[in-house]
Amino acid sequence: MHKHTNSLILETSPYLLQHAHNPVNWYPWNDETLEKAKQENKLMLISIGYSACHWCHVMEHECFEDEQVAQLMNDHFICIKVDREERPDVDQVYMLAVQLMTGRGGWPLNCFALPDGRPIYGGTYFPKGQWMNILLNLSDVYANDKEKAIDYAVQLTEGVRLAELVKINEEEKEFTNETLQKSYDNWKERFDNIEGGPDKAPKFPLPNNYQFLLRYEHPSLHAHELAQTATGSLPSEGERDVLRNHVNLTLTKMAYGGIYDQVGGGFSRYSVDHYWKVPHFEKMLYDNAQLVTLYSEAYQATRNPLYKQVVYETLSFIGRELTSPEGGFYSALDADSEGVEGKYYVWQKEELQSILKDKFPVFADYFNVNEKGLWEHDNYILLRNDSDEAIAKKHTITVENLQSIISKAKQELLLIREKRIRPGLDNKILTSWNALMAKAYIDAYNVFDEQRFLDAAIKNVDFIFTNSLIEDNQLSHLAGKTINGFLEDYSFLIEALIALYETTFDERHLQKANELMDYCIRHFKDKESGMFYFTSDEDKSLISRKMELSDNVIPASNSSIAKSLFRLAHHFENEEYLMMSKKMLNNVLPEIESYGAGYSNWAMLMLHLTQPFYEVAIVGKSVHEIRKEFNQHYLSNLIFAGSKTDSSLPLIKNRMVTDKTLIYVCTNKTCSQPEEKTEAAIKHLSS
Repeated sequence: MHKHTNSLILETSPYLLQHAHNPVNWYPWNDETLEKAKQENKLMLISIGYSACHWCHVMEHECFEDEQVAQLMNDHFICIKVDREERPDVDQVYMLAVQLMTGRGGWPLNCFALPDGRPIYGGTYFPKGQWMNILLNLSDVYANDKEKAIDYAVQLTEGVRLAELVKINEEEKEFTNETLQKSYDNWKERFDNIEGGPDKAPKFPLPNNYQFLLRYEHPSLHAHELAQTATGSLPSEGERDVLRNHVNLTLTKMAYGGIYDQVGGGFSRYSVDHYWKVPHFEKMLYDNAQLVTLYSEAYQATRNPLYKQVVYETLSFIGRELTSPEGGFYSALDADSEGVEGKYYVWQKEELQSILKDKFPVFADYFNVNEKGLWEHDNYILLRNDSDEAIAKKHTITVENLQSIISKAKQELLLIREKRIRPGLDNKILTSWNALMAKAYIDAYNVFDEQRFLDAAIKNVDFIFTNSLIEDNQLSHLAGKTINGFLEDYSFLIEALIALYETTFDERHLQKANELMDYCIRHFKDKESGMFYFTSDEDKSLISRKMELSDNVIPASNSSIAKSLFRLAHHFENEEYLMMSKKMLNNVLPEIESYGAGYSNWAMLMLHLTQPFYEVAIVGKSVHEIRKEFNQHYLSNLIFAGSKTDSSLPLIKNRMVTDKTLIYVCTNKTCSQPEEKTEAAIKHLSS
């Protein structure tokens, strides 16, 4: 039925399959393709994107579906399509090359390389005319001035190798609150204190930024009572008010904005404007996982009912649209449906009036079916501006009546919307992103005590080990495929397993986390710097073996590993792990101070080292009841260990007392007198 079919037809990636019927003779990234480039002595075009990427679709339609363009590409290049989510290692290398060349990056990413993989030119989206000129110019240079191309490739490859090279910090490890204060002082200059988030557009949610800021505002129970600690000054009361207001403003504006799906729950990838109004409509698993964690933690700290609503609605979206029958989580929903960005999510006024009838006036006021919500082509993006209390007062109804009207209206609209042509689903199940989602469910369970949240997490972890464990603690990056796992797969799964242990006290999860950490140390660690490579020593090498250091929309795998080394060090009394974690943190201290927004996950680890950090061990028959009582409090600077029976784990060993449930609170290798009541134990956290 198709005029053209290329080698991608044999792939399973939804993104690669989208291009399987292009007239371009695409090949997947594999050994055979790379060898073909060498044998034919052709430049490679490495074109990287992902299935939910709107501008990837645009360039495909303008360039890759055009037979004239395809002929040029096929004649002069070996054309390789890469799904960045399947091969983040390939994306990482060529993204860096393009950033060095152009000062910017993004997707679609198009990088031209010599037959041996060394890059010579690249960019992101190109319209047809410009793209054809690039194809002709590069093919001419390679045919007639090959030495020029090779010389440039040598220089650029060296730049890729040296960029983000770890600077080993040989100075004595000194972690102080002054470093965090300087980081915050630099960072707050870029706060948008009117609309929340950063003072720029586009705006990305960046959950780990606000998780750190939430913790920095009160890093331990008693931080507000102290003016000084042994490691330096803490934020003043006035600074804490400013910080608290900014975090609350940001979380509220995101929840009110068009970036949040007001009908079906869940967040889009980012907002194109300052106001969180117009989203880039794709929905990514990794964003929603981290935002569930953030809003759960924020609710625990503030009891703001809006945050609870966001968590429940987002998890409903995950369960309804991104969960496989076996308990795995799919990767993304496309921005487009029927070839139009956002069509699935927007509404016209007449349509809303017809569906909602007498509910429409209140609904329209609540969700700004007015000039504020008007987008393009007479479509409205639903977004909020006022609280429930303000809208209820305006319409002289109770808050309860308002919430009932809005709830019923959303249910009606969701039923109608589900009859529309849906955005494309990327059904890849990635180990790393699944681990983020499993941890999100665990975090939500700990805050809201919904057993179904914990059940979903356990089912997912079982799914990962059934479908992504190869052998001897070796993970696959993709469920059901033997793409060797990257550091992010191990680091995020280790975090999820530690969280699952600290929630259920099932020691198998903690022991497995420790085994996976041991595997990472053996196969990913750089002995000289103490940091970890993104790829295993068992992977085929690219032009450079990179390390992921800065936190972005997803935390850096190195900061994730460093945090888990710290927690496992406390669980197993492993001094070597603690020293490894500190060495890693020490290497990025200058970056934390100068660019907090890019090192916020590292900064959360630093809070553990600049504030009192506690080990809470619960032993006895009521261990789970006590754990749930602790969940009623916002506590971020501690770990939990627990058991109903004797255990060999260091924090629990020899602490059982018949017919009693005891709580031990320890810090700096010193434990308080055991308590039987949670409130009494919590006092030891603030003494």
